[in-house]
Amino acid sequence: MTQQRPIEAISVLDGRYARHAGPLREIFSEYGLIRYRLYVELHWLKFLLRDLGMADADDAALKKIDAIYENFDVDGAEAIKAIEKETNHDVKAVEYYIKEKLTAAGLAHIKEWVHFACTSDDINNTSYALMIRSGREQIVERLREILEKIEELAREYKSIPMMARTHGQPATPTTVGKEMVNFAWRLRHELRCLLDLPIQAKLNGASGNYNAHHFVFPEIDWMAASTRFMEQHLEISPVMYTTQVNPNNYMAAILHAMVRISAVLTDLDRDMWGYISLGYFKQKLKEGEVGSSTMPHKVNPIDFENSEGNLGLAVSMMEHMAVKLMISRFQRDLSDSTVLRNLGVVFGYMMVALASTYKGLDRVEANEAVIAADLEANPELLAEPVQSAMRVYGETQPYEKLKALTRGKRITREDLAGFVDSLESIPEAVRRDLKDLHPSEYTGLAEALVERYFRVKGQ
Repeated sequence: MTQQRPIEAISVLDGRYARHAGPLREIFSEYGLIRYRLYVELHWLKFLLRDLGMADADDAALKKIDAIYENFDVDGAEAIKAIEKETNHDVKAVEYYIKEKLTAAGLAHIKEWVHFACTSDDINNTSYALMIRSGREQIVERLREILEKIEELAREYKSIPMMARTHGQPATPTTVGKEMVNFAWRLRHELRCLLDLPIQAKLNGASGNYNAHHFVFPEIDWMAASTRFMEQHLEISPVMYTTQVNPNNYMAAILHAMVRISAVLTDLDRDMWGYISLGYFKQKLKEGEVGSSTMPHKVNPIDFENSEGNLGLAVSMMEHMAVKLMISRFQRDLSDSTVLRNLGVVFGYMMVALASTYKGLDRVEANEAVIAADLEANPELLAEPVQSAMRVYGETQPYEKLKALTRGKRITREDLAGFVDSLESIPEAVRRDLKDLHPSEYTGLAEALVERYFRVKGQ
């Protein structure tokens, strides 16, 4: 059956989730890879002609070379695939295509400078570097939207007290906004790490030593030339110490950074799922939606669940790639080639997950009544300030006495007040403050920490 419609797609990235992965199609598809190869080959050709003076090429010739890329489309990629059927070599097919275009443009005299001194991975690894740079831009854009949404919720709810839970059990209070800021800080930190990582490529020949380059033009400083080409013409960082292939350290670092980002978002997804199940957050209703095929009352947190599932898929692939792509037998094997072709799948699952997380965050609102009721129902949360006051004023065995009062059981405010009244070593004024204290008032510097985050943006 010939695929005609998204509903017939095998991959969800081309079917159900095509709207989310769509922006990546121009980057990571077969067409995208071919287009980047063409881009690198043509830029290298122009560099040889103009920067190194290998052959005569006036402005008119350079414009014709540029036009090969500017006019390139899917039909051009199909033409290259047709050549590949004969060559059985994808990069060589791009070279032959360019030579055909140069000949048709009256530039046959320069066509043999195409792919000069290059091995196929010089073109491929540089193309993938440019692809990852573009893919990273797409991911970063979505992450910034999520970060802004988290920060919006942090501002809105910075003063709403909430019962914290450690090991799932009631713990000292926090605020809703402070818990959102925790995620904002983590995401901002990892986003900064991701953006700080360089994009690297190599262009140094069949075994990484500029053998062909140096043999025919020993007078040229090829290390300086390739550095200049990478930095000035492609705006990426050169790798000097390689075999035939890029060792892909930079790629592993980027994938690991994305793994950490995925971990932060998975943590957020699960916490939001939990808070929704506790009733701390309500989900805004949308006309026509259903939550269950049999239970009409339900509004399921499916966006956070969808995100968690897709992040898991992305992480599993990224962890494999980050290790696999740094390994190549001796000076070259091809086991990386088929793996690299799945980079778009990794970025695609990330894009689906990011869209789901954002959608989930965009439809939640704090249920202040439920949050407040939960705080007031757990006066044992105040065991900590009582214990701290006992330590300050010399009361013996403060922890042990509070443990006997509270461990494994519920207490009332009256129980706690009676206990405080029995502490004769504590001044009356302090005992009065302890008895008047409510869990909702015992949030420490949570609100101030939120304000500090926005002053320094997570530094």
